[in-house]
Amino acid sequence: MSEDIVIRVLLLPLALLYGLGVGLRNLFYRIGILRSVRFDLPVISVGNLSVGGAGKSPHIEYLIRWLDQFLEVAVLSRGYGRNTSGYRPVTVIDTAEMVGDEPLQFKRKFPEVPICVSESRALGVPELVKRNPDTQCVLLDDAFQHLAVTPGLNILLTEFAHPFTRDWLLPSGRLREGRYNYRRADIIIVTKCPPDFSALQRQKMIQEIDPFPRQHVFFSRYRYGVPYDLLRTDLRRPLDLDTDVLLVSAIANTDYLLKHLAASVKSAQTLEFEDHHLFKEDELRDMVRRFGRMTGRNKIILTTEKDAMRLELHQDFFWKNEVPIYVLPVEVEFCDDDEHTFQEVVKGVLLDFKS
Repeated sequence: MSEDIVIRVLLLPLALLYGLGVGLRNLFYRIGILRSVRFDLPVISVGNLSVGGAGKSPHIEYLIRWLDQFLEVAVLSRGYGRNTSGYRPVTVIDTAEMVGDEPLQFKRKFPEVPICVSESRALGVPELVKRNPDTQCVLLDDAFQHLAVTPGLNILLTEFAHPFTRDWLLPSGRLREGRYNYRRADIIIVTKCPPDFSALQRQKMIQEIDPFPRQHVFFSRYRYGVPYDLLRTDLRRPLDLDTDVLLVSAIANTDYLLKHLAASVKSAQTLEFEDHHLFKEDELRDMVRRFGRMTGRNKIILTTEKDAMRLELHQDFFWKNEVPIYVLPVEVEFCDDDEHTFQEVVKGVLLDFKS
């Protein structure tokens, strides 16, 4: 038995207690002891059963980019890791400490779209609409497990390499609630599919998920762009096989990104921290030391867009040390012909919506 399995088994009693608590909460919502709120405009929830790593932010950005062409769309997020509380609109001059890294990332990319944070989705949605009365659709970021709001469309994300079907409840695994709760989803998107994703892999994954007849299953992957300078965002630097990279990241899972770098650069070393980590100056000094020990002549520090929101808090440090740190942009693309069908399903929900 592997060490990982032994640890999971040892933590199983705690996972059972955790599952009991979550199960009771879900039961209270089903029988009406706790009440869920519906709103008189379309609300689309995007989330997952696991703790991070499924690609919520790029999928929210995909929906903003697409829906904003024909709807007044807004986004409500919890603002995980911020040092503020309550309802707060996000502005482009905020910091990750004030509003959280992901909401700030959304606002920087879509400055005209209302992006707001609130611990309570049930209170946050009406406040958002009151302050932005032209809003026609609200995207809820990371809200699959927040049952206080009943969305008009519930989108569940799960990673191709780490699907919820093979995961365990916290703390034995990374599930925030039992696998069977996937039944709440209207759409299931299997994310981070490999570049050579095949029809056989699609069929096997659908069989493993075993969706209900009303549920739609789609598959997506990432498309990485050209890295841009953290301090001078107009400067871009393509990756190539002569480049040595120090990847600095504080995201839930870097496996997919490292596979991309393995095919795109000469070498990639990693300096990884826990998800949403706020970097300290001694850690930045260690980063500079690690970078200095790299022997390649064509070397850079690379980070993700989400991490950039927190690293920019230390701009003075990077200017002083003349560190070449670049940000790798990413967008979602659907596999095969899934994009057209996905958009048609979402359009159908929006067109059929009745308050």
